[in-house]
Amino acid sequence: MMATVTLLYFASLREAAGMPSEVAQTAASDLAGVYAEAQARHGIAWPVEHLRVAVDGEFARWRDAVRDGSEIAFIPPVSGG
Repeated sequence: MMATVTLLYFASLREAAGMPSEVAQTAASDLAGVYAEAQARHGIAWPVEHLRVAVDGEFARWRDAVRDGSEIAFIPPVSGG
């Protein structure tokens, strides 16, 4: 079953994807799968273990199910300075 989701990219992920956000169709069953699709589409090198994921403004787990219409944010580590 396909779901339509909005993906948000932050910091270095935004640079890697070349865009701040996109609407995507996904057949992934979990959030890790959605990220794997985005990695393949944009050539993003960040491993999933180094990122946080949020769904509709709340932090989530990578194994959480994908819900149609969700806004999924991929958040890399924030460097202090």
